[in-house]
Amino acid sequence: MAKEYRHIGKAAQRIDALEILTGKAKYVDDLKIPQMIYGKVLRSPFPHAHIRSIDTRKAEELPGVKAVLTYKNVPDWKTGWPPHRLVLDRRVRFVGDGVALVAGISSEIAEEALELIEVEYEELQAVYDIEEALSPGAPQLYEEFPGNDLPLGFDQMGPTCLKDLVLGDVEKGFQEADFIVDGTYGYECIPNPLPAEPPGVIARWEDEGKLTLWVSSQSPGMVRFSLQPCMGFIDIRAISAQVGGSFGTKNTPSIPIFYAAALAKTANRPVKIYYTKEEHLTAYSLRLSSRIHAQIGMKKDGKVTAVNGQWLVDTGASSEIAQGQIAVGCGEAQLLIRCNNWYLKPKLVVTNRNPSGIARGFGGQELKSALIPLWTLAMEKAGLDPVEVFKQNFVKPGDGYYWRDGKWWVCKAVDYSKAIEKGSEKFKWKEKWKGWLKPTVVQGNKRTGVGVSVHGNADVGEDDSEAYVKLSPDGTAVLHSCLAEAGMGARSSVCKMVAEVLNLPLASVSITPPDTLVNPFDFGLVGSRGTIAVGSAVIEAAEDARKKLLKLAAQMFNIRPEDLDTRDGMVFRKGITDKKLPWIEVMGLGYTCTGYGHYKADYSKPNFMIIFAEVEVDIETGKTDLTQIVGATDAGQIIDPLMLGMQFHGSLGSAGTDTALFEETILDRTTGRILNGNLIDYKWRTFCELPEFETSILETPFETHRFKAVGVGEISTAPGPSAVLMAISNAVGKRISEYPATPDKILKALYKIQKLVDQQTKF
Repeated sequence: MAKEYRHIGKAAQRIDALEILTGKAKYVDDLKIPQMIYGKVLRSPFPHAHIRSIDTRKAEELPGVKAVLTYKNVPDWKTGWPPHRLVLDRRVRFVGDGVALVAGISSEIAEEALELIEVEYEELQAVYDIEEALSPGAPQLYEEFPGNDLPLGFDQMGPTCLKDLVLGDVEKGFQEADFIVDGTYGYECIPNPLPAEPPGVIARWEDEGKLTLWVSSQSPGMVRFSLQPCMGFIDIRAISAQVGGSFGTKNTPSIPIFYAAALAKTANRPVKIYYTKEEHLTAYSLRLSSRIHAQIGMKKDGKVTAVNGQWLVDTGASSEIAQGQIAVGCGEAQLLIRCNNWYLKPKLVVTNRNPSGIARGFGGQELKSALIPLWTLAMEKAGLDPVEVFKQNFVKPGDGYYWRDGKWWVCKAVDYSKAIEKGSEKFKWKEKWKGWLKPTVVQGNKRTGVGVSVHGNADVGEDDSEAYVKLSPDGTAVLHSCLAEAGMGARSSVCKMVAEVLNLPLASVSITPPDTLVNPFDFGLVGSRGTIAVGSAVIEAAEDARKKLLKLAAQMFNIRPEDLDTRDGMVFRKGITDKKLPWIEVMGLGYTCTGYGHYKADYSKPNFMIIFAEVEVDIETGKTDLTQIVGATDAGQIIDPLMLGMQFHGSLGSAGTDTALFEETILDRTTGRILNGNLIDYKWRTFCELPEFETSILETPFETHRFKAVGVGEISTAPGPSAVLMAISNAVGKRISEYPATPDKILKALYKIQKLVDQQTKF
């Protein structure tokens, strides 16, 4: 049973709610810096080409133009891992790649200048498929990556960063198996998480080695420490504006930052780069594309005995941090399947499509969305209920796994079996499940089917965080944390933690702006780490401040600090409230009392999510409707029920569950162009189309911090795609193996399309 708190576990108004509702919240595009000018990007019309010549004279002569840059005069900064993507390059590697940069006193002048730049290209052969890119004679994108094969391992995750998953003896494991399945599955629809706000940044040089950035980023600390090595270890100050959604894509928008910083350096004025929605859709980073060739061995009781295969990862024209995503994916596979025998070899490949970057799901969603459908073939052969198989195989307390750092960790989380059972009961799984490739209900042309999938992630405890809590004599507290607001309400949640520790009204706690100059270090709001990692640092800082306050007060009461308590800005003896001292008398007018908190990475407490999905498919048209979802987890202690519910509902879009239905980036593999780069053709669910969505949330105390909570934000999207794919397959009675399961793919599986073609040919 969850403990009763003053603030924790209760719904509260977000601290930024009124600002958002009244339009006072400042996003990057609302910001205007003195002397600011506007940057624009000339983009390549070709997927792969060499720039023979580029003439910028007419653009430079246009009144109002303050800077024009090409590969000839741009700074030689590089991003990606290993560092390989230049600010501008003489070779362009995808449609939309940067060719030239212009800064003008208005966006219109900058746009006009772009049209005056004359470029002569030498077109080169392009490659879009992972395996074609690896084949002999394929077009080569980078001289430093022969065979289009990028090295694995990511230094920021440590010298032993996980590069593959090789454990035990797979041959022995297959000998022990009662069922062995093999096949190829992919998650290759490269969906765009597509937050409402496009990427944007303002760059201003304070002097030669000092850069200030106002950026739409959910992780300003990450912006600072990840870009400093790329730019010669200059002093970077990163300030996060209000973020209009991120879904992982706005952690470190390095290329827009490079563009703005390069133009600002040349023009000697602040420069704003703000992508149009078309640029956001067609020229910004996308999700990794994933394909797996594998074998899985399983016993009659559902225990997996061996996994053997190759995981091919397409990172597009460059890799932002794909090696880290692969490391996390290999770690998450072990949380899903407790197996002693693994041989999973990833391969990271560059192709001539948009570069890939961070997206919600971070490697695990890409791997599991392909691996789980393959695994279900074994479940089908064995005639087993997938819920029972998932429950048996998911990591339990005491089980071990290698995480992204390459180190062995032992699970100290709770047993999620109860969460699986409660979710199953709420969804009525046992009543709806009729067996593999069998619909639950048949009504005319309509078939109803159900599916289920799971996901877990140990990154909830990733990397370090620091925090300060400063108490003021007036009975208020200020939290110093470099935590940005990207829509999740995280800044409100940590203020609740401070208010709970100090027993203050919520209105008496405020938080500093997300600015690296005025705040201690924080890795960023990624991997669901806000609740454990940031929360632990914040709680420790609040407890430290409280301890210092009561130590001061103990001298006045002439008793031990542990015999004192505080509430609403007053200090008093425990159990005796008739004599109270306000904080101002304890600290003195004008003085403050500051506490410090520090969290260090701990990957031993993974979180978990299971999603049950029900779909209705019209077998004559192939149209699929997602009619019901139940998401289940154990959150330890709910910090705010409304915000937690919002995270569950976020699993639908944002390149989540709906990537099994219609969310995809459609690439023309003859021209390299994205064909649905607009908000009409890029299919996205509107509010009026939302299905019935229910949650089942247990509260079993985790050994994390004072409030025994664990975050669940990032993992809510990841189980959705494979759950829906299973549901559609069961509804129509045929295996659907491609994402998204659009009507044409369903009709093809049912042989409907070929029948129509044959009928038309006959007549």
